Amino acid sequence: MTSVVIAAYNEEAVIGRCLDALLADAPRGTLDVTVVANGCTDATAAVARERAGVRVLDLPVAGKAAALNAGDAVAVGFPRVYLDADVVLSPGALPALVAALDGPDGDPPLAVVPGRALDLRGRPAIVRAYYAINSRLPAFRHSLFGRGAIALSAAGRARFDAFPAMTADDLYLDGLFAPHEKREVAGASARVATPRRTGDLVRRLARVRAGNTALRAAAARGAVTTVAVRRPARSSWLRDVVLPRPWLAPAAACYVGVTLVAALRARRERRTGGGGWGRDESSREPTLASAESDG
Repeated sequence: MTSVVIAAYNEEAVIGRCLDALLADAPRGTLDVTVVANGCTDATAAVARERAGVRVLDLPVAGKAAALNAGDAVAVGFPRVYLDADVVLSPGALPALVAALDGPDGDPPLAVVPGRALDLRGRPAIVRAYYAINSRLPAFRHSLFGRGAIALSAAGRARFDAFPAMTADDLYLDGLFAPHEKREVAGASARVATPRRTGDLVRRLARVRAGNTALRAAAARGAVTTVAVRRPARSSWLRDVVLPRPWLAPAAACYVGVTLVAALRARRERRTGGGGWGRDESSREPTLASAESDG
């Protein structure tokens, strides 16, 4: 039986659609789903409990790693799927991920992910320009991060004991597997809600950068064990995206500008200890059809 673990922090606006898409993709009784609400001050747990067959844990303290570990402790089967609460899998995606891990070839992958389907409806021009470059970066085709959905076989899950207390859980998992052990599954996609405003995008990128930096530092001092924590290819946007497609040069200017601002923000918050959770709340707003004005 496939087990799905969803760590959810104040996700009442989005957890319902995440679960509905998931449950519609599997016959009743064939899927073990655990939602771990952690430190929530909204109705996340109540919304999840409305879905039949969903196990709900309600932890008093916020923390994604602790939530994932709590979900792992009660999950009953494999493959094991780790899914972000704001991600919606496409129809057929879950069976495709499971089938890829159970593949007929003699050396199936240990970790698989769906492709990214970026939701850019109503987003301002700068956000769309940023993702015009980001969506074409080859790193996302050969890695596990950036989807909010990762499926591991039993052998893949055996690579680690527990999630470390860090925010970059997807980069951590990516580093556990050699390139030939992980795969993007054709025909499966995860709808990823992009930030609605430029400021929200900068905050999201700063948070990701800070989490990745912390993970690399932990790996360097031996606090976490990985195969190799991927370092960013700083010129990939130019070499792999813009030079073959020169018409994307204006978008590249936005991409570089946003990336630099996010890097400066992350560095400043590292010095001051500020920034808090830094999560993009705009992509979790209930209505996705239109965006508010850019900010």
